[in-house]
Amino acid sequence: MAALRVVKGPASYFPSIEKTYGHPMDHWFALVRQQQGKKHMEIVNWLKAEHGMGHGHANAVVAYCLAQAKP
Repeated sequence: MAALRVVKGPASYFPSIEKTYGHPMDHWFALVRQQQGKKHMEIVNWLKAEHGMGHGHANAVVAYCLAQAKP
């Protein structure tokens, strides 16, 4: 029997983000990547202001993207 894998961290928000805002995560990741060179909170505030995203959701998207971008 396969063990159930529990998703933790920022990725745990992804199903709710997709349902709430009607776009797949790749859409949000692409938008964040376009904000290259900006600081974490600058991007969070941009997602909130420009796309109506809640703070927790915006923070999760940015945290995940920036962690993926690190070498």
